[in-house]
Amino acid sequence: MKKVLALILAIVSVFSILAFAGCGKSDADKNDDPSKKDEQPAFSDMADIKEKGTLVVGITEYPPMNYKENNEWTGFDTELTYAFAEKLGVEVEFVVLADWGAKFNELKAGSIDCVWNGMTISDEALNNSSVSDSYAQNSQVVVLPADKAAKVKSVEDLKEFTFAVEEGSAGQDVAEANGLKALPAQDMAKALVEVTSGASDGCIIDKTMAQATVGKGSYKNLAVSLSLSTEKFGVSFREGSDLTAEFNAFLKEYRDNGDLAKLAEKYSVEIK
Repeated sequence: MKKVLALILAIVSVFSILAFAGCGKSDADKNDDPSKKDEQPAFSDMADIKEKGTLVVGITEYPPMNYKENNEWTGFDTELTYAFAEKLGVEVEFVVLADWGAKFNELKAGSIDCVWNGMTISDEALNNSSVSDSYAQNSQVVVLPADKAAKVKSVEDLKEFTFAVEEGSAGQDVAEANGLKALPAQDMAKALVEVTSGASDGCIIDKTMAQATVGKGSYKNLAVSLSLSTEKFGVSFREGSDLTAEFNAFLKEYRDNGDLAKLAEKYSVEIK
């Protein structure tokens, strides 16, 4: 009897050990199997934005892209942003960035959801964010007092001048690439003021802004001289963001139905 009882206990013990080992292996497999890890939910910018109900957009005040009329934001990028937000079913909050050069830090920190303000598709943008398809064309132009602008024929003629440039902008990059003396300004509007006040000989700004401001109002005595580069505009979302594909799909639809062309004509913006 004792032998039979000992045999039964031995069998039960073996099955218990096997069962425990099987559970342990199953848990390990779940941790080691990459396919199981893929089942874990990834963070979604789009889900987060829809949950909070607002798309937070980092900008500078920059006609004709984003500027104020009657204390309300308007402009090419403004209207395009509103159209995209409407498709997402959310509101828009525009945040004026005090330091355009820190825009990608703001994006990574989560204080804004995207950078969308006549942003040049540059290596810096591509290395620090998920950049959308391009939606408009631009160039960097030299703005000088009209009497000086008439005398400029080449980049060499610019070497004697000092230029105000928006810090962290394509204008600053172009100035450095051409060996021009450049002083950083908070934004392009401030760069223009530097010229009218005499603090700088000229400035290098976006063609889109120059077309909207130079030769008019406070800037009536200024003129566009040379064009130094050509570039394309895009929107920067966070690296890995699912908003990029969502915007690209929206942009294709907006272009195909003719709405992008109408908006470009309204604000005198070149589109590809």
